[in-house]
Amino acid sequence: MEIAKMFLDCTFRDGGYYNFWDFSRELILDYLSALPAAGVDVLELGFRTLKDSGYQGPCAFTTDDFLRGLPLPDSIMIGVMVNGGELTGKTMPQVEALERLFPVSAADSPVELVRVACHVHEFEAAVPATNWLKDRGYKVGFNLMQVADRSEEDIKRLARTAAQHPLDVLYFADSFGGMSPDQAAQIIQWIRTEWSGPMGIHTHDNMGLALSNSLRAMDEGVEWIDSTVTGMGRGPGNARTEELAIEMAARRDKSANFVPLMNLLRKHFKPMQAHYGWGTNPFYYLAGKYSIHPTYIQFMLNDARYDEEDVLSVIEHLRVEGGAKFDVQTMDAARQFYGEEAQGSWSPQSLFKDRDVLLLGTGPGVADHQLALESFIKEHKPLVVALNTQTSVSSDLIDVRVASHPIRLLADAEQHVRLPQPLIAPYSMLPRDAKDALGEKEVLDFGLRVQSDTFSFGDTHCVAPTSLVMAYAFAVIASGKAKGLYLAGFDGYPGEDARNEEMNHVVRRYTEEGGAVQLTSITPTKYDVDVQKSVYGMIS
Repeated sequence: MEIAKMFLDCTFRDGGYYNFWDFSRELILDYLSALPAAGVDVLELGFRTLKDSGYQGPCAFTTDDFLRGLPLPDSIMIGVMVNGGELTGKTMPQVEALERLFPVSAADSPVELVRVACHVHEFEAAVPATNWLKDRGYKVGFNLMQVADRSEEDIKRLARTAAQHPLDVLYFADSFGGMSPDQAAQIIQWIRTEWSGPMGIHTHDNMGLALSNSLRAMDEGVEWIDSTVTGMGRGPGNARTEELAIEMAARRDKSANFVPLMNLLRKHFKPMQAHYGWGTNPFYYLAGKYSIHPTYIQFMLNDARYDEEDVLSVIEHLRVEGGAKFDVQTMDAARQFYGEEAQGSWSPQSLFKDRDVLLLGTGPGVADHQLALESFIKEHKPLVVALNTQTSVSSDLIDVRVASHPIRLLADAEQHVRLPQPLIAPYSMLPRDAKDALGEKEVLDFGLRVQSDTFSFGDTHCVAPTSLVMAYAFAVIASGKAKGLYLAGFDGYPGEDARNEEMNHVVRRYTEEGGAVQLTSITPTKYDVDVQKSVYGMIS
């Protein structure tokens, strides 16, 4: 069994995606003391870049001056990473970019190793930078990203290209964290047919296989292995340095001092992990399985506007449409459904015209005031509409249900089938699997089109600014020309949750629209409903 020669930690580079590469000096000093003691050979202390947009900490640039201000251990190789996109010549000539990025030779710089992170399509244009860097004394590595789903011929072609340049190490990255140990071994074997130099692997932990893939790569003869402290890295993160250090010490049959590393975890990294939340979960697992860029998941999990349904919806959209490259606009589009022309066949006027309606939301206010609401229904006899599977009021007092979100419908389908009330939904526009899940359920097919900042009420379909069921229900009831609309269970989200503003915008935009039915909230709400009363004052 070949023993890896280079154990590389890149926490400040990959972990910087969580804190904008802004690590405290105290943390950096503790890190520089702990990692060599644990047996790490190479410290990649950040990116080096010419791009300067928005505040980013020193490890986004990792200049020579910054490094000279640190007590760098003599026994450790210091590295930085450059994004290959800066070396393709598209923004400035490659040599000019290199001269600005590395103004002095390696002999006069704290940096010994330069790694270039490269997408497949950038590789041929960027790899000639190797010669310039080698001439100035730097060790050079190239990291090929997103190669897991590339063909054998593609990977061999990349390896042949690499072999034409004096690289010190050729890495491949499991960028989506969806690679199995057998796949990693297969890629290593393909590369080996064309490349005889040292190889490296950089793993991500979407499916919990980062360490397994790293160990298998070592068994297959890969010489350079990456990891990060507590796995801190983009998306779910990487193979964890603290675990790989134990494995490396055993394979090298060499003792290491893990005490400073354990102190580093307790003092700095565990609190940061609790704050930022890296580490795998079912969403990252799905992203790994479907080769979806981890930043999509990281972005959504750090934005309170995205609930579980939204995240799953975006993943499903990206699974079908492709999500290898991160794009915020793509993600926003994926969150929305019903962008096409609305289709429907049922007119809500047959049910709602000139009726008072009580709309039961999904908030705890319905259960909290159940008895009063049931008295209100019996006394005032409104038409009672429940959002989704709200069951806190006696079932025989509910006339109809309404739902619109395809993922939520799919998740609730079995319950909807069991519930006795008809369901209002944009049935004609649902995906096939959602229709199949509803089986023989009585569905009143009212179409929906989502259009930014717009409400419009039609005979068999409507336009709403979002696919949120609250907006759809408002539009259904207005399209049905109801007389008045009472709200219960529209409590709002706790604290300063950003979703409150999104819901409030729906409420305000609805009330501004001609044809909207007057809203009256009769249980506590955080939304800007013009008329707010107490259900207790409306019953005898």
